[in-house]
Amino acid sequence: MSEAKKEAKEFKQRIRIKIKAFDHKIIDQSTKTIVETIERSDGKYFGPIPLPTEKKKYTVNRSTFVHKDARDQYEMRTHKRIIDIIDPGAKTIEDLTSLNLPAGVDVEIKMQ
Repeated sequence: MSEAKKEAKEFKQRIRIKIKAFDHKIIDQSTKTIVETIERSDGKYFGPIPLPTEKKKYTVNRSTFVHKDARDQYEMRTHKRIIDIIDPGAKTIEDLTSLNLPAGVDVEIKMQ
């Protein structure tokens, strides 16, 4: 049996927190807040692990009718992070649910 499977069996419960935001400064600030909250409640965690930035590109014609060659290009970048909490206590879960994060940050919490 591989070491990863042995480690997975040792952990009873795990919480995975996925954080998404358009601004990299806000996402770093909110991950720092989450990590500090976990450390205050004496929890073990992995992360924050940065995931690849998702880029959506849009091309729009400048003119409404003619001038096909004149275009504007825009892109939206979605930054992502993952934090895994191992064997969370009741205090850790309670602190995470009452956490106040800045606007524009999407937090998804999964119990595994």
